[in-house]
Amino acid sequence: MPIPGNLLTTAMAVMPHTDVDHALEKALSLDIPFWPQLPLYSYYEDMYVQASEHFPGIVLDMENRTLRFSMEKFIAELEEAMEHFDDPAYFDISETYSVVYHKFLQLDLSDRPAIRGQLEGPISFGLNVVDQDGRPILFEDTVRPFMFEFMAKRINVQLDRLKEKNPNAFMFVDEPGLQFLFSAMAGYDNVSAHKDMEFFFDMIERPRGVHLCGNPDWDFLLSLDIDILSLDVYANGEVFANYASSIKRFLDRGAVLAWGIVPTNLEPFEKEDIGSLENRLEKIWLTLEKAGIPLDFLISRSLLSPATCCLVNPDGTKTVDKAFDMIQELSQRLRGKYATK
Repeated sequence: MPIPGNLLTTAMAVMPHTDVDHALEKALSLDIPFWPQLPLYSYYEDMYVQASEHFPGIVLDMENRTLRFSMEKFIAELEEAMEHFDDPAYFDISETYSVVYHKFLQLDLSDRPAIRGQLEGPISFGLNVVDQDGRPILFEDTVRPFMFEFMAKRINVQLDRLKEKNPNAFMFVDEPGLQFLFSAMAGYDNVSAHKDMEFFFDMIERPRGVHLCGNPDWDFLLSLDIDILSLDVYANGEVFANYASSIKRFLDRGAVLAWGIVPTNLEPFEKEDIGSLENRLEKIWLTLEKAGIPLDFLISRSLLSPATCCLVNPDGTKTVDKAFDMIQELSQRLRGKYATK
C-alpha cells in the first residue's frame, strides 16, 4: 500500500525523554506513530548503537558511551556473522538494545493509517564509526559492501515485524551523514556513493525512504529509488525549493515528502507560532506551484513533522512535547484549509 499523504503527521525518532511511556505517548499522539529512540534513557537506545548490534568488529563501551571498530575483531567475528545471515532474529533489535521498540510492538496499531520504523543508514553509520586508526569504516573497501548488506537485512527484518502490526508500515533510513559525504575523504565520491545507495535500496523491501535534518545534495537524494524523503524545511526550505524539477519527478513517480516545519530547539521554537509556520511552509509550496507542481497534488503527497531531533534543550522534554502538539495543530489547520481527508 502507498504511504499516505494529505498532511498527516509523523516525526523523527530521536527524542530527549528518559520516561519510555511518556515518549511513546507523544509518538502515538501523531497520525503515523513510530517507536522512539531515547539515548538519554540508555546508550543502547542510541541510533548508532542500535544499528551496531551483532555487527562484527564493533567495540562498544557502555561506561564511556563510545562506539568504535576493530579490523582485527571484524576478521575474527565475520565468519560467525555470515553463519547467521539467514536468521531473521539475528538482525532484529533485541530488547537489550531497545526496550522502546519492543513496547511499541506490543501495542495494537492496526487502526492507524500507517506506522513507521527506522534504522541508521550505512553512509552515516560508516562515517560515524571509526577503526583503530581513526578512519571511518565507510572508506574500508573490505568492510563497506558487507555493511550495506548487513544494514539492508536489519531494515527488512524490522519492516516485517512492523507490517505484522500494521500492513501499511514503512521505514526511514536515517542518514544525517549525507550532508558531509561530498566534502569527505577522497576515494569515495558521489558517483560511488550513489551506486552503493542504489545497491542498498535494491535490497530493501518497500516502502522505504530517507530521513535527514541537514542540507545535502538534493538531486542526489531525489534521484534515489525511495518512497519517501523526510527533511528539515524549516532550515532548508528555500534551498530545497530550488530543486523543483527534481521534486516534481520524485512526486510524479508516487513518492512522498515529509515536511519538517516545527522547530524543536527552544530558541527558534519560541520565535514562531502557528501562523508564522503556516506562512513559512506555504511560501515554499507557492514557489513549487509556480515551478509547475500543482498545489493539490503536492499536498496529496505530503506529510508534516517537526523539523529536527533535539536532545539539548535546557527545558528537557518540554519544547519537544510542544513541537509535537503544534505539528498536530498545524496539520488540522492546513487540512481544513485545503479540504484534505
